[in-house]
Amino acid sequence: MKSSFRQPSILPGFGLTLGFSTFFLCAIVLIPLAALVMKTATMGWQEFVKVLLDPRALASYRLSFGASMLAATLNSVFGFVIAWTLVRYEFPGRKFIDALIDMPFALPTAVSGIALTAVFAENGPIGQYLAPLGIKVAYTWIGIVVALTLIGLPFVVRSIQPALQEVQRDLEDAAETLGAGRFYIFRRIILPTVMPALLTGFTLAFARGVGEYGSVIFIAGNLPMKTEITPLLIVIQLEQFEYAKAAALGFVMLVMSFVMLMSINLLQAWGRRRIVAASR
Repeated sequence: MKSSFRQPSILPGFGLTLGFSTFFLCAIVLIPLAALVMKTATMGWQEFVKVLLDPRALASYRLSFGASMLAATLNSVFGFVIAWTLVRYEFPGRKFIDALIDMPFALPTAVSGIALTAVFAENGPIGQYLAPLGIKVAYTWIGIVVALTLIGLPFVVRSIQPALQEVQRDLEDAAETLGAGRFYIFRRIILPTVMPALLTGFTLAFARGVGEYGSVIFIAGNLPMKTEITPLLIVIQLEQFEYAKAAALGFVMLVMSFVMLMSINLLQAWGRRRIVAASR
């Protein structure tokens, strides 16, 4: 019997669909990325290193990656609590809160930045109470963390919710019957099950924060060496017609995005293996 690697599909024309998929990916993804790499390659090695290690660029790296890491960590904690509440409890307004979680997906990031700036400014509804305490949010790194926390929260919540729904409640009941405490049940049954999803949500929130621009520039203040993120520095280089320097900074972000994408794929593969092993 003649074997074939083609699988039955509702979409006719394997060659046509494969060719269209390849063309679409090349036109939308591969060609622009290749152009970025080629533009970076026009620089000499010494100039490339000089651009990447410029004090202003290094300060933007520390702020972008540091604020994204802190925001993703906060989202991992509070996102888990929110997902737990939505999955384990029934209460009035639950569906409304569940829908509200996705609001940062639909809301333009510039609108989010303007709203946060208005709220946390020194004369804002919240900022006016923080200012007497010496806490300044708007136009500081704290405001950047707040903005990145807002836009990254849905990634963590939506990653954890399905994992919490897969936790076997009968194992929890059996452990409680045998005298296990709540913390022991959480540590030995619940946490190992949701850990791959939690790490995936953390990585997604971190990756989203690193590339965020719209919601940050309004609340950051954009002070060089202080509150200037790397995406903004790239835009500044473009406005100054320093295309090669902008491409070099973009190349760094491209490499980091690729590393984070690989991390997400590895975490998802690990999570699938754990689910399959648990179901046996």
